[in-house]
Amino acid sequence: MSDLSAATQRIKTVTDEIGKIIVGQDEVVQGVLICLLGGGHVLLEGVPGLGKTTLLRTLSRVLHLKYSRIQFTPDLMPADIVGSMILDSDASGSKSFRFQAGPIFSNLVLADEINRATPKTQSALLEAMQERTVTSGTTTHQLESPFLVMATQNPIEMEGTYPLPEAQLDRFLMKILVRYPNRADLAAIVERTITRDDVQLTPQLDGDGILSLRKLCREVLVAPHVQDFAVDLVMATQPDQSQAHPLAKKYIRYGSSPRGAQSLVECGRVLALMKGRAHLSIDDISQVAQSVLRHRVILNFDAHADGHTTETILPEILKGVTSQAAATR
Repeated sequence: MSDLSAATQRIKTVTDEIGKIIVGQDEVVQGVLICLLGGGHVLLEGVPGLGKTTLLRTLSRVLHLKYSRIQFTPDLMPADIVGSMILDSDASGSKSFRFQAGPIFSNLVLADEINRATPKTQSALLEAMQERTVTSGTTTHQLESPFLVMATQNPIEMEGTYPLPEAQLDRFLMKILVRYPNRADLAAIVERTITRDDVQLTPQLDGDGILSLRKLCREVLVAPHVQDFAVDLVMATQPDQSQAHPLAKKYIRYGSSPRGAQSLVECGRVLALMKGRAHLSIDDISQVAQSVLRHRVILNFDAHADGHTTETILPEILKGVTSQAAATR
C-alpha cells in the first residue's frame, strides 16, 4: 500500500512540475503520461500554437530522458528517421560500413506534423513503435526503454498531407484532441509571456523510475466485470456484431480492433494508479474510452452525410454500454 501511495505521489509531482510550463492542458498532460506509463504512443491533433511541441520538450526535462524532434515533410526519407549505413575509413586506409543511428534512437520522439510525410516514410515508424527495434540491412538494433513516440497533426491544413494508414493509427495507444485554453488559462499564458521569468524545472523521475511505475501499473487488479465492460464496449463499435450499438450499425464502417480492448485496460490501469487505487474500475475505462477508441473507428458515408463524427457517436455508444452494465449488475 505504501508503494501505491508513493507511486501516486511521484506521478503528481511530475504533473505539477510540467504545470510550471504548460498551462490549461491538464487532460493532454494526463493522457501523454498515461501513454508513457502504459508503454504506448500518443497522437495529438490540434491547431498550431497550443503547446504540443513544448509539452514533450518539458516532459524530457522533468523526466531526465533523451529527446529528439523530427519535422515531417514530403521529402523526408526513412533513413532520416531510423538512420543509415555509412562508409568509414580508419588510419590505415581500410574501409568498413558503420550504422549511424537516426533521431528515432531517443526515449521521447516528437514526430511533428506526421501526416506531411509520404506513406513510405510514415511506415518507417511502424517497426520502431510496435517492436521497439530498428532493422538496417541484416542487423536489428534495440531501442532504449522507455520509448514514446508523440506524433502531432494539424486538422485544418489538409492540402499536401497524407492521412495516416489505419495500421499505423492502431499502433497509437491514444489519440488526444488538443483544444483551445479557456479565458483564465489564456490570461495566465499571456501573463507569463509578459513577465518572461525563466522557469527552472527539476527532474522528478528517470528512466528506471518510469519502468518501475510501469511494473506497478501492471499489478493493478482487473475484476471480471470490468474486463467484460471493456470487451463489450469494443464489441459495441463493430457493426457486424449482434451486440453492436444501433448507431454503430448505422454509421460505423469498421469498428475497433482487439487492440482497442487491450488499450482500454492498459490506460485504465495507469489512470487508476494515478488516482491512488490498486484496482481498475468501469469509471476509469469510461474516462479513457474516447481517447483510446476515436482513431480506431472508421465511419461510413452516411455518418459524414448526416454530420456525425466519432465525437458524437462514441459518447452515445459508451452511454449505452454503461447502462447495460449497470442493469446486469
